[in-house]
Amino acid sequence: MTKEQIIHKTVDFVKNTLRDAEGGHDWFHIERVFKTSKTIARSEKVDVFIVSLGALLHDIADSKFHNGDETIGPKIARNFLESLQLEKDIVNHVVLIIENISFKGGNTKQKFTSPELNVIQDADRLDAIGAIGIARCFNYGGFKNRTLYDPEIVPNLNMTKEEYKSSTAPTINHFYEKLLLLKDRMNTETGREMAEKRHLFMESFLEEFFKEWEGRH
Repeated sequence: MTKEQIIHKTVDFVKNTLRDAEGGHDWFHIERVFKTSKTIARSEKVDVFIVSLGALLHDIADSKFHNGDETIGPKIARNFLESLQLEKDIVNHVVLIIENISFKGGNTKQKFTSPELNVIQDADRLDAIGAIGIARCFNYGGFKNRTLYDPEIVPNLNMTKEEYKSSTAPTINHFYEKLLLLKDRMNTETGREMAEKRHLFMESFLEEFFKEWEGRH
């Protein structure tokens, strides 16, 4: 099987697996991260094949939708990649990417890094900010039936991984607890450049949100 055929098979597998996924973590999220990863990869010295596989499989079973179990996604990815009879080094690298890509509250040390992970992580974080990031944030908040905003519940910037995963805070708090932090956590120059514009858009949105909340012009 050629690399192109493997990518096509992976796309089909991911589309089928995520056909009923929540709107912010569905196939279209994967597709955007896949495309953005390829854009960033053009300026980086990486294995584009591993970047492609990692981007496509990075959210194959997000722990948020599996009772917090972070082992399911890597297992599904490993089983799928092994079924394609890929080299062990490739399979292990992609699985390590999946295990280490997520934000997890920002206070958890990443156990593995590679140029390929850096690219995919930036692409995934870019999809969490800007116009689409705002849409995804409120979509997930609605999915979890969270309030939009509560002035009495202040953002918690020092959450442990467990607190972050179990948080039920209002959706607006998520901007301060994660989204506004991502610009400064980009790994690549291209990622940083792309994040700047999206970050400014979120700041403008929040400024307008609070004006409207207070009934001001």
